[in-house]
Amino acid sequence: MKPIFVQLQCAPGKTYEVADAIYQTELVSELYSTSGDYDLLLKVYIKEEQDIGKFINDNIAHIPGIVRSLTTLTFRAF
Repeated sequence: MKPIFVQLQCAPGKTYEVADAIYQTELVSELYSTSGDYDLLLKVYIKEEQDIGKFINDNIAHIPGIVRSLTTLTFRAF
């Protein structure tokens, strides 16, 4: 399994609804509220061979209230 991080920018007033919807999917390892340009930070583990873009589109990006996302791929833990 490979960890990826996804930051989400939510529509004003929708952060808690988006967080609840994500939590209900049971797909994320960790979920945080954050300050700055993005409202939520998710840590997700996916299979090595899984298409990351398809995973994000199918499981996260369709959630109402998400305005923008930024996905960070990981290569190695130190």
